[in-house]
Parts: sequence; C-alpha cells; structure tokens
Amino acid sequence: MLQRLLGFLSKDLAMDLGTANTLIYLKGKGIVLNEPSVVAIDKDNYRVVAVGKEAKGLMGRTSERVVAIRPLKDGVIADFEVTSVMIKTFLARVLSRRPLVKPKLVVAVPTGITSVEKRAVIEAAEQAGAGRVHLVEEPMAAAIGTGLPVDQPIGSMVVDIGGGTTEVAVISSFAVAYSESVRVAGDEANEAIMRYVQRERQMIISEVLAENIKIQIGSAVPLEKPMKLEVPGKDLVSGIPRNFTLTDEEVRFAIQEPIQAIVESVRRAFEKTPPELAADIAQSGIWLAGGGALIKGLDRLVAQETGLKVNISDDPLTAVVRGAGSVIEHFGYFRDVFVN
Repeated sequence: MLQRLLGFLSKDLAMDLGTANTLIYLKGKGIVLNEPSVVAIDKDNYRVVAVGKEAKGLMGRTSERVVAIRPLKDGVIADFEVTSVMIKTFLARVLSRRPLVKPKLVVAVPTGITSVEKRAVIEAAEQAGAGRVHLVEEPMAAAIGTGLPVDQPIGSMVVDIGGGTTEVAVISSFAVAYSESVRVAGDEANEAIMRYVQRERQMIISEVLAENIKIQIGSAVPLEKPMKLEVPGKDLVSGIPRNFTLTDEEVRFAIQEPIQAIVESVRRAFEKTPPELAADIAQSGIWLAGGGALIKGLDRLVAQETGLKVNISDDPLTAVVRGAGSVIEHFGYFRDVFVN
C-alpha cells in the first residue's frame, strides 16, 4: 500500500539524453520536453547563462566570454558538472513543483557505454534530483518505441542514428542478441559538410548551418529532382560575409564517408547475427530510428547494400524516448531490459 502511495506521489520520467537533443517523457502525459543538449557558460565565473534552445541560439552569436558547449560527446558525458546542471534545469522545467517523492528515472544510453560512463550518467541524474535511476540501451528503447516484438523470440534489427553514435542491434526476447555502437552519426555528417565547404568553396560556415544544410538537401542517393540551397558564409581569404549556393550532389559527396560507415555497421551486424534471427530479419526487414533516419534516401541505400527491406520508424526523432516512456509506463513488464 505504501509503495502504491509513493508511486502515486512521484512523477516518474524517461529521458533520451542525446548528444544533440535531450527529450523527456513524463509518465501519464507523454513527451513534455525536447531541447538541444547545449549549455551556455560565462567563462569568467563558470556561471550558466542559458540551457537548451536559448543556449543553442547563442552559438556563434556571443562575446568570447560566453561559450555555448555541448556537454555530451559521442553519446556519453564529456563534462560531468555541466551535464548535471543541464539535467537539473530540464527536470525543473518538466516538474512544475518539487515532487514529494524523488521521481524514478529511466535513461536511454548507448550500447557501447563503459561502466565508468554508466556511473557518470546515474550520478548526474541523481545530483539533478532523480531518485532511482535505471538505464536502458538506446536501440532497445528505439525498438520498443517503434513497436517491434521485443518480448517475443523473434529477431528484430534496429538502427538508431543519433547525433554522436549509430547503434545497431538485433533484439529478441527482451535481450540484445548482437549490438554494435559506432561513433559516427549526425555530428560527423555536419563536420564533413563544414570541411567540404572550407576546402572546395573557401568558405566558413557554422555547425548549426551545416546541420540545416544536411536536413534540407542532404541525401544518401541521387534525388529524383535535384535540389540547391543558398547559404550565408564567411570568405576564408577576405573574411567578408557572402552568400553562395550548394547543390544536393555536393552535400551527398561531402557526407558519403560517414554514410558509408553507417551502412558498413549494418552489414557487419547482419553478417554476425545467428542464422535463426537473421531469417526473422529477412522477413520483417531492418528498422531505422533517430534523426539520421530522416536523411533522404538512406533507407534506399541500406536496402541496396544489404538486399533487405528497410523501414523507417514513425517519428524516428522520438522513437528512443517513446520506448523509454513505455518502459516507465509498464515498469514491471519491461524489468528485464535494464542494463546492469
């Protein structure tokens, strides 16, 4: 009776603590927060100036004293103190008033995370005000959020392409039968676009602009209708701002290396999957989730390279947090999916 009362008083949460974005799911309400994983810091006194969307808006637009940083790198915590502040700020925005009982929190983490990195995530969440913290692997959460039969002895392959990592996993009976985490994903594609523009056009653009270019005209295969985009930049030689035009063909050439690394990780995973589970995947196909799944034609390229049917999760950007949310909603049923 006491346990049920405490559960009623607490506001249990699920979190996708991503390199690019942090999403929070509140039990009984759904997704209540989706903010960039960015914190703006005053270097003189190490004071937090802004967190989330406001901090991302300051990137490249402030004095040298204020820097906008991303405290997570390749899906794991790079700056412990700043991550704690970020999580605390986001939890405060979600929990309008302090709960009587510390909320239970499920956090989605990369499959390749080390024990030290796991401890860092748990401690950061506890310092931010969470009670009991449980970890679930991102591809498992993505599979649950996509609606795959993770509770059955049927092989399902999910590819979660985030900001810092690409997670490939084969899942069956609440367990990950095979997984691979490669630290190549959306951020790597952004950096590739920046390098291409500097090398080929002698122009400098920001990471935010590179991401926007990727979203608007980035593709993994040639498009039926060619696209181009006029973008602002700074001339590398003169330092004078000017606009220039990029084509989808140029962007595709720029990001081909990280795209190929993602495709290779999928091919390797299928080769190493046990025959019985591979037969299941051949029937149901591969499922793509995460922001990278939205790159135009990526599903077609993976299908061409593997010979398998490729599906895209409904709203791939929120698949992981929706899956983690299902875990918090049906905690007892999904108890076996937690990372030790």
